[in-house]
Amino acid sequence: MSLVLDSAAQDLLFREARTANSFSDEPVTEEQVQAIYDLVKFGPTAFNQTPLRITLVRSPEARERLVKHMAEGNAAKTATAPLVAILSADNEFHEELPQLLPHFPQAKDLFFAERPVREQSALLNAALQAAYFIVGVRAAGLAAGPMTGADFAGIQKEFLDADHTPLMVVNIGKPGEDAGFPRSPRLSFDEVVTTV
Repeated sequence: MSLVLDSAAQDLLFREARTANSFSDEPVTEEQVQAIYDLVKFGPTAFNQTPLRITLVRSPEARERLVKHMAEGNAAKTATAPLVAILSADNEFHEELPQLLPHFPQAKDLFFAERPVREQSALLNAALQAAYFIVGVRAAGLAAGPMTGADFAGIQKEFLDADHTPLMVVNIGKPGEDAGFPRSPRLSFDEVVTTV
């Protein structure tokens, strides 16, 4: 094997992991979410920016408010998942750069003074962090069900503000017995990789 990570860990994170469509009743604790974030916060981003914001939807009232914005095929599973997270991009992430990039604090104003530039960077880097978050959920022995089928304008109005752009909703928990579909095909190395 050319990988350092052992085969069981590779299976947990990638080969055997599936997007979950149903979950057991086992709750997802605050400690588990904290451990997930404390791991995935180390994933690389441009300028060490941290635009990802995670809104945990725990209360029944908040869940009901969220479910009404989900696409028909996503509503029931969002209503019953042990935990749901709204992942969004903070378009004002640059305010934290002097703290996160102490050797280059001027990056805040030099590169990110204009809102359109910030929005583009926030979208890309928060999407990277969202992917790390999903792998982190798997590392905790849980399953993730990321979804983009939703009324995101409604979700933004209901849960966020104008500075936060919703990216996806992620159901989280221990997978149920009928949690996922069989693995769909993937492209081979030769179909994806070009050497020049």
